[in-house]
Amino acid sequence: MTRTRSTLRRAVAWTLSALCLAALLPGAARADNPVVQHIYTADPAPLVHNGRLYLYTGRDEDGATYFTMKEWRTWSTTDMVNWTDHGSPMNLSTFSWAKADAWAGQAVERNGKFYWYVPVVNRATNRMAIGVGVSDSPTGPFRDALGRPLVENGEIDPSVFIDDNGQAYLYWGNPNLWYVRLNADMTSFSGSPTRIPLTAAGFGTRTGNPDRPTLYEEAPWVYKRNGLYYNVFAAQCCSEFIAYSTAPGPTGPWTYRGTLMPTQGSSFTNHPGVVDYKNNSYFFYHNGALPGGGGYARSVAVERFTYNADGTIPRLGMTTSGPPPVDVLNPYTRQEAETIAWGSGVETEPAGEGGMNVGWIENGDWIKVRNVAFGNGASTFTARVASGTSGGALEVRTGSATGATTARCTVPGTGGWQNWTTVSCPVNGLSGTQDVYFRFTGGSGYLFNVNWWQFTAR
Repeated sequence: MTRTRSTLRRAVAWTLSALCLAALLPGAARADNPVVQHIYTADPAPLVHNGRLYLYTGRDEDGATYFTMKEWRTWSTTDMVNWTDHGSPMNLSTFSWAKADAWAGQAVERNGKFYWYVPVVNRATNRMAIGVGVSDSPTGPFRDALGRPLVENGEIDPSVFIDDNGQAYLYWGNPNLWYVRLNADMTSFSGSPTRIPLTAAGFGTRTGNPDRPTLYEEAPWVYKRNGLYYNVFAAQCCSEFIAYSTAPGPTGPWTYRGTLMPTQGSSFTNHPGVVDYKNNSYFFYHNGALPGGGGYARSVAVERFTYNADGTIPRLGMTTSGPPPVDVLNPYTRQEAETIAWGSGVETEPAGEGGMNVGWIENGDWIKVRNVAFGNGASTFTARVASGTSGGALEVRTGSATGATTARCTVPGTGGWQNWTTVSCPVNGLSGTQDVYFRFTGGSGYLFNVNWWQFTAR
């Protein structure tokens, strides 16, 4: 099998090798934003379901000079620092009528099904239309719910909101802002698309562009909190900042409340997603923070925030630290190798045993997993591995990727990248709650894949 690592992974590996050494210095910061490092991601849409936070994103292709996007991706977490890669459960080929542009969408759950609303170019009309993917699982696979667009007027960025009374709304638009009332089946709507008036009182005043007199640009995100409706959106172009408005009802009248996240970072677009999870409020966005990043190579990040007493949102800045953990990770249950707080040099791919696996591993690559609760201590480390070459070694380290080694498992050649075997090795001196690093060592070229890992308690 021929394996070629992308420019992004090479750049991240080289950059983070330096960061790893810097982490050994006193007071060095731990950078965990953006939340995904092995591919470029954009347009975050969080969803909480059954105690887990799912994150739906687009994917910017490596080396793109435009918004070249062919698939959507799904991630999840229970602690806000370790993110599991669930792969791509939906792409352009999901919609037989779609021509291009797997752009920004949002997923929602209703009656045990998950609906993912996305904009794509309709092959028949050559303009943007809104499609709906549906699945029985938050991680897919998703299928085309209709076999045609749900709505089409050439505009983008659908956002969906279900009110307390069960009425669902779909919002979208650039340069306008539209909504429809979705029926209970979530794949049809009542009435016709309605354009929300873009007034200065509702969406602020833009200067220097008579065709766009208000700040509203695109990417609406509508939700409700304590009886107040919020519309968070990308404002002004270009570069965009994030602003928001509030209203007493889901369709207005809207009152402009100001800037949420000022223009910053190296991406000229931004895209909001707001959610509450485990008694905290989180704001998702994207920037160009990874090596090679920029306006067409974006990365999703997240910040924790607290609403002001009057319900307004404080102004937020982009950070490299991200939010603190809200839970621990249990090492004594099976954990997917693609559950990562930060990775250097690795990629992921669909695993022959189901799910995803970590691959394209070379000597010196590593993964960090945060806030792992070992309690009184671990005795054994076990991993599911495969190698199409001669293998290598999987080291468990603490403190940093070059820190103390607490376990070292030899990985043999298995005759193929999806020919899996299980290896185990003893653990020494690993207890309490701490970050761990899985460091991969061996000869030249690709070494092995890892599907999952698990520790055994003393």
